Amino acid sequence: MVSLAAIELLVATVEAGSFSRAARRLGVTPSAVSRRVMRLEQELGVALLARTTRSLRLTDDGQAFYARCVRIVEELGEATEAIARASKKPVGLLRVDAPVALGRDVIAPSLPRFAARYPDVRINLTLRDQHVDPVAEGLDLLVRIGPLGDSSLVARRLGASRLVHCAAPSYIARRGAPATPADLAGHDCVGYLRDGRPTGFRFLTGDGDAVLEVPISGPFHANDVDVLRHLAIAGSGIIAMFDFLAKDALAEGTLVTVLDEFPTTTWPIHALYPKNRHLLPKVRVFVDFLAEIFAPPSPERRGERRRSGRR
Repeated sequence: MVSLAAIELLVATVEAGSFSRAARRLGVTPSAVSRRVMRLEQELGVALLARTTRSLRLTDDGQAFYARCVRIVEELGEATEAIARASKKPVGLLRVDAPVALGRDVIAPSLPRFAARYPDVRINLTLRDQHVDPVAEGLDLLVRIGPLGDSSLVARRLGASRLVHCAAPSYIARRGAPATPADLAGHDCVGYLRDGRPTGFRFLTGDGDAVLEVPISGPFHANDVDVLRHLAIAGSGIIAMFDFLAKDALAEGTLVTVLDEFPTTTWPIHALYPKNRHLLPKVRVFVDFLAEIFAPPSPERRGERRRSGRR
């Protein structure tokens, strides 16, 4: 009888695309993986993989067998998670997708703390800024910034991020600080490229419901916020970015805020997950953990931070 371990190994090999990558994922040697797949083929009496020196591909028989193996592995995972749900213990692999900047600067640095709290949960984190279908890609959880569209996903608001306008002290010393948003027309700005054009800086007007978008120009624009942050710190111009991206540079004094008296737009941050995932302990505890990360600091924590900064 074909063993479940052999089925899981075949699925891992096909997903990885090679024996060596599957071996690294599983923590074994490539020769062990190759021998086990060969033994599986002998047990079945058919060739599952067509091997070349550079790649592997499924044979016709392998395609049919692999499709059923994937369902078996998925059902095993669901069965394991059902047991975990019954025991209320967070365990298993959690697949999370987040925006690049948010994942890199906020979520990723906090993962060791989550792992210390829940050592039986493993996390696969992918960072993308485009639309993702979590059901089609087998994801457990999405984290997104911005207004929510129509969706069948369960949503939980985690917090919000405000846009701040900053510049390096060297730039302010050389060019002065803008007094109003209209003054940006006479300043260099480093802007985020969207559809090949720099996005204007946004401010709230009137009672806060209307948004004024001010066109910008400058020597550099890019479609990566980290690149723009480095350019701003180097004194290349004024930047608009999320407060969580500016926090460290502001604390270090390599950037200072401008136009503080003119309110800017605030973007909500949500956790989104398919309805069949919301009761899984691993999803629940990670969403709770994200809510802790994005919660605004209490007055006591702000006081501690100010006192530590003076020492």
